[in-house]
Amino acid sequence: VQLQASGGGLVQPGGSLRLSCAASGRAINNHVMGWFRQAPGKEREYLSSIFRNGGSISYADSVKGRFTFSRDTAKNTVYLQMDSLKAEDTAVYYCAAGRGIIWSAQRDAGAYDYWGQGTLVTVSS
Repeated sequence: VQLQASGGGLVQPGGSLRLSCAASGRAINNHVMGWFRQAPGKEREYLSSIFRNGGSISYADSVKGRFTFSRDTAKNTVYLQMDSLKAEDTAVYYCAAGRGIIWSAQRDAGAYDYWGQGTLVTVSS
């Protein structure tokens, strides 16, 4: 699976952005799809994921209620709608895909097989 993330940019605090992750090579419906981010000097942080075959969506507490994960299987693309952005949301955002991930491992970056190149989100006034 090849993943291409896009949609990052500069946004003011309180603003919104929508990230996209277009997949090619394999259908995303057969994979667990996840969003992670990594701020300078910090470890990669889990944000959200959707389980395979139309499974449920999970969120990290840090973004629950502000970020929304969605999927368009016809376009083989997943999205991360980010609202009420804060300065601490500044990071490089990555999408990831994994085929054999079990439910309990979907928040673990090491469980994913494929990664997009990352897109930078900067929240600043």
